[in-house]
Amino acid sequence: MTQDLVVSVVFIVYAIGMLMTFGTLLTWVERKQSAVMQDRIGANRAYIRLPWTQIKLVWFGLFHGIADGIKLLTKEDFKPRTYDWYAYAVAPWVVFTPVLLVFGVVPFGGLLDPGRLFPGLAEWFGGRTYPMQIARLDAGLLIVFAFSSLSIIGAMLAGWASANKFSLLGGLRAGSQMISYELVMGLTVLGLILIFGTVDLGAMVRQQSGVVLGVLPAWGVVLQPFAAVLFLTAAIAENKRIPFDLPEAESELIAGFYTEYSAMKMGLFMFAEFIEIAIVSALFVTLFLGGYNLPFMNDRGFSFPGGFVIEMSHGAVVVTQLVTFLVKVMLMCSFQILIRWTLPRFRYDQVLKFAWKFLLPLALANLTLTAILVWSHKGGLQL
Repeated sequence: MTQDLVVSVVFIVYAIGMLMTFGTLLTWVERKQSAVMQDRIGANRAYIRLPWTQIKLVWFGLFHGIADGIKLLTKEDFKPRTYDWYAYAVAPWVVFTPVLLVFGVVPFGGLLDPGRLFPGLAEWFGGRTYPMQIARLDAGLLIVFAFSSLSIIGAMLAGWASANKFSLLGGLRAGSQMISYELVMGLTVLGLILIFGTVDLGAMVRQQSGVVLGVLPAWGVVLQPFAAVLFLTAAIAENKRIPFDLPEAESELIAGFYTEYSAMKMGLFMFAEFIEIAIVSALFVTLFLGGYNLPFMNDRGFSFPGGFVIEMSHGAVVVTQLVTFLVKVMLMCSFQILIRWTLPRFRYDQVLKFAWKFLLPLALANLTLTAILVWSHKGGLQL
């Protein structure tokens, strides 16, 4: 139907615009947040001068990200002397594209009723409602892991196609590290699947609008606090960020698997990393922080313990949910950058040992305990 197509296009444009904005904004956040943590000024040189005046708009260094983008777009695209031209050209897109696709199954708002939001279009939409989610798939969580696994191929492909020993070593490191930590991520979310009984991300968020023990919000972090820590740790390692940035270790491998890339091809790798910070934050918010809802919030307003209800208009609920989701994601992005400028880098052997000898046993123990608790809550063994 035309109405469905229009709504889908609006959702896609919103999602791409949001992710691109986050990717650009986080380059500035990383610079300024690190400057605040290190007691220095940070980026403050790039500016825009108002025409026919001496007024310079610095805006706390916000234009540095724009300057970086222009620089990457206009730089000469150097290529190695010997390389696989096809794999070399495809690899940045194999890394960048799945990062965007993952967000397709993430719900960024509740139920949208365009007819109520825009009364003039009520007759055209005919009462149709739409969950604010691009792809409403029952197997949403499985799609997340399927798409995120593709970026592993891109990193290894870039390292191999460059015909550079440093790049190849970075690609091998990236592949082994990302596979190791993706296993840990999968095991941590299994506990949530046992509790919620679904892999549909939208259904998970809706179940988190309830309460636990009468007063606590039924967020994933309340139900699975240990899994939340494991998931975030593994996700940061999956994104190859400090302290897990060994595939790109500048002091050892120059720039790792994209050493031989320049201009916008290198920019795609770097941009994908910043967008993935937002994706990791969005997934964590969806799985563990109630998604787009505030505590005790649903698609009609707020329902507090004790029967106290606050009704809200449909437009107010939609805006509140959209803003809530964005604020939660931004706070989680800032927390990841805080970790990046706080912890020292591991050695590569320590990175893999940490995954296989520490996180994996803890994830298995958490899953086992969760399974026992869910089983006992449902009545245990029936004789």
